[in-house]
Amino acid sequence: MTSRLKHPAKGLIAPQNFAGGIALILIAAMALWLTRDLDPGTLSAMGSGMLPRILAWAVCLCGVVLFVSAFLKSGERLERGNLQGPLLIILAIFAFSATIRPLTIGPVTTPGLGLIVAVPLSIIIGGKASAEARIRELVVLSLGLTPCCMLVFCDMLNLPIPVFPQAVIEIFPDGWSAKSILRISALVMIAAAVAVFYTGRKSGLADSGESE
Repeated sequence: MTSRLKHPAKGLIAPQNFAGGIALILIAAMALWLTRDLDPGTLSAMGSGMLPRILAWAVCLCGVVLFVSAFLKSGERLERGNLQGPLLIILAIFAFSATIRPLTIGPVTTPGLGLIVAVPLSIIIGGKASAEARIRELVVLSLGLTPCCMLVFCDMLNLPIPVFPQAVIEIFPDGWSAKSILRISALVMIAAAVAVFYTGRKSGLADSGESE
């Protein structure tokens, strides 16, 4: 049995919109704080902080709209649900910010692992917010989206976003350019995504055949 908000605040006629608006504003505020040290650059020379801040302000605007609508238009009452989903989304955002570059929180500094680790990690953590998500599907999604981000933002747009951990960069021969390493790594990840996808598909077909 779900528990509903029986006594909403005066003037509050859409408690779900109110709670959703507050949540989006808090997420946007956290994103702006975590990206405060990134250089936004200019429109002609975009920095690594421009896109995250634009997205954060867009999320904040959506939150404000939801918050205001809670007092203007009637809507669903607030129900007590599972907090696992929202918490995992917030954790995914924090994991991305804490791993793409070194992040100092008091006496603790996280290692900068670059885009190649931060994107898959945040996709898998955020994807688990849905009870229907399967780990294999999330792995395929992360292996497919990460090279796209690498090629678009770091190769085509030349944004100063760290892609690899420093230890990985040192493995490659000195004569290899950063673009070559990026492109080879992107192709390897795409091939891995295709391999995992077809392996999972064959396993699913085999399981369905045995069940019949």
